[in-house]
Amino acid sequence: MDFGFSANAFRDYGPVETVEILADAGYDGVELLFDQPHLYPPETDEEDVAELRRALDDDDLAISNCNAFMLTAIEGFHHPSYVEPDAEYRQKRIDYTREALHLADAFDAEYISIEPGGPIPDGKSREWAMETFVQSLNEVIPTAEELGVDLLVEPEPDLLIETTDQFLEFVDMVDSSAVGCNFDAGHLFCVGEDPAAAVETLGEYADHYHVEDIPADRSHEHTQLGAGAMDIDAFLEAVEASGYDGFVTVELYPYQETAEETARDAMSFLAEHGWT
Repeated sequence: MDFGFSANAFRDYGPVETVEILADAGYDGVELLFDQPHLYPPETDEEDVAELRRALDDDDLAISNCNAFMLTAIEGFHHPSYVEPDAEYRQKRIDYTREALHLADAFDAEYISIEPGGPIPDGKSREWAMETFVQSLNEVIPTAEELGVDLLVEPEPDLLIETTDQFLEFVDMVDSSAVGCNFDAGHLFCVGEDPAAAVETLGEYADHYHVEDIPADRSHEHTQLGAGAMDIDAFLEAVEASGYDGFVTVELYPYQETAEETARDAMSFLAEHGWT
């Protein structure tokens, strides 16, 4: 099991500087941010890719994940989503995802993480939203399969897919092995689940894990490791016991003003607890 740190906390830095800092902090990998101001696909060219690949090689840092979930370049974070009632607006998220798959392929990455549908629109049912999400994914699955880059759906509070059961319902509706799960431990804790127990249920679909701490009231606030109420060690022990040998990425995007210090403190927590 290796550890990465998400570049979504490093919006005040460039991608190359982010790589240099995370390598120096002791991480094995970096989660690339496919959004402004880093690697928004429509604004990322071959030279950008080549420059970052050289930095990754020079610093011996791997890509832990490609974050195609956060999309602030068009409107703001969750919009446009895969379940917008306006088909033309919805298509913007679909087109972005297709471009993100091609960019991930340019980095030889194996997968991207994506939002779980989006917020259910006012006046629309969960059933409508789930069917619309699956239809949207069916437009990008052929590209994922052709490139060999998987789509990892990440359950999140207040979006269409929040829980383990909702993910299982969703994955039964999709006929492609290119669709998996980006397991975010904090998100499942927010909706009342035990992340350690959920590893047994979702582990077979999880190609990548996120970890952050969460406050005791289970509010959706990504919190420094050890500063919240989650049993981080129990979660990591469950992941290790499952036989998973990929990346666990620390995701602490609210700490943008102290990104470097936050990444180093998270690594200190992992080292003190015997994980690195």
